[in-house]
Amino acid sequence: MSDSRGRTGLDQTGRNLDRNPDVIVRDVEVTSDGWHVLRRTTFDVRGRDGQWSTQQRETYDRGNGATILLYDAARGTVLLTRQFRFPAYVNDHPDGMLVEAAAGLLDEDDPETAIRREAREELGVEVGQLTHVFDAYMSPGSVTERIHFYAASYTPGDRTSAGGGVADEGEDIEILELPFDVALDMIDDGRIADGKTIMLLQWAAIRGILATPPG
Repeated sequence: MSDSRGRTGLDQTGRNLDRNPDVIVRDVEVTSDGWHVLRRTTFDVRGRDGQWSTQQRETYDRGNGATILLYDAARGTVLLTRQFRFPAYVNDHPDGMLVEAAAGLLDEDDPETAIRREAREELGVEVGQLTHVFDAYMSPGSVTERIHFYAASYTPGDRTSAGGGVADEGEDIEILELPFDVALDMIDDGRIADGKTIMLLQWAAIRGILATPPG
């Protein structure tokens, strides 16, 4: 049976997992099949003491994603976005307007293709050579998403379109070109509160990718 979007087999995900001999999946139930999928899985797990117990966990499956830090080392700047995020707004963010690295879901693309698409749509940049930074599970207690992190250099000439996101998808994205030291200060004072963005900026700081040019 298919859901409202024509997807089938949503209750099969995870049933055949056998990579860990200490975990046996017993049942998978789809509890919500809106734009993304919420599942309740029942499984047996063997603890470090050798005893088995039965547990249930809910997992939110929205697919995997990719994000990118675009930087201009010569000018000491980074390109970021600013947009409204209702989940942050409803959870005590002052206005829900988050400063972020460009990012998006993979959909049917591989990670490199997807992040080039997102950089073009959100920032108006045609990305050249990519550096794969790392992959990370951002909320592994409940969300299945794995994010592929990238970095790439850019120049003013690489900004070939206005960016701003896809209007038909409800995106209204402001592009911010910031000095790298200002972006780091924004982490310290809370103006940047997005996890993936903090991770990429701190990676760049640790690796010495950027430095503020002499005045």
